[in-house]
Amino acid sequence: MLEKKYVTLKNGETYAYLEKGTGDKVLVLIHGNLSSSIYYKPLIDRLPDDIRVIAPDLRGFGNSSYQNPFDSLATLATDIQLLLSELKISKAHIAGWSLGGGVAMEFAARYPRSTEKLILINSTTHKGYPIFKKDAQNAPIFTEGYKNKDEMAKDPIQVKPILEAIATENAFFMSYIYDLTIYTNKKPSPEDSQLYIAETLKQRALVDADFALASLNMSDTPNLYAKGDGSIKQIKADTLMFWGTLDKTVPEYMVLDNLKAISNAKYVKFEDCGHSPLVDKPDELANEILTFIA
Repeated sequence: MLEKKYVTLKNGETYAYLEKGTGDKVLVLIHGNLSSSIYYKPLIDRLPDDIRVIAPDLRGFGNSSYQNPFDSLATLATDIQLLLSELKISKAHIAGWSLGGGVAMEFAARYPRSTEKLILINSTTHKGYPIFKKDAQNAPIFTEGYKNKDEMAKDPIQVKPILEAIATENAFFMSYIYDLTIYTNKKPSPEDSQLYIAETLKQRALVDADFALASLNMSDTPNLYAKGDGSIKQIKADTLMFWGTLDKTVPEYMVLDNLKAISNAKYVKFEDCGHSPLVDKPDELANEILTFIA
């Protein structure tokens, strides 16, 4: 397995990252929530050595530092730009899985000159991934969001149980959640699963990440959390999007929202694939990405 490297950014955060390969072509892999760079292992293993692959742990995830909390995915996109600057990379293909897709879209909109092409793997919508308030029966109230992070931290279904699992390092519970929501087709090998869940349990920024995801709004229509800044229109890079028909985490309408909003986008739909094509379709995913950035 690749060893993580470390670099301190100009904002004081220290980023851990995996690096493989050399060459002028750079591919940055941004992981999702409850995850880290290690989750990209199946894809990294399949990429040739003439592509330089950089897979960071985001702030407050994996082995990266968490000096300052964050309220937006745009803050994490700026971290990525600072990371590339430290690594003397002026331009890269930017890929993001799930929450990482939101970071990748923010990056492509804010740093167009640093963005070669954009790859969205089962990504959140640019209109935000809402966490709704719950009623007395713990059912979602679809017209109400949380006012702040402290309130969201008490969410009895999506947030509090996960916070408790992280605090108690409950790998069994976390594996159960992954089996329920992510691995709806294949599962990783027991060794890989153990490796991944250990990474998930390192996360310290869960409430920040959940709140930032809910507050993401690059459209020009308000959501429950934010007005919307219309910045999705700033994305000019050629874009490739993936989604799996068995995805229980990101519904297809979210991917279609992105497809409609980004002008030069191509959509690849995987049959028999859940929220992680990294596990369900690693060969197909690698081949599609390689063809796209060729």
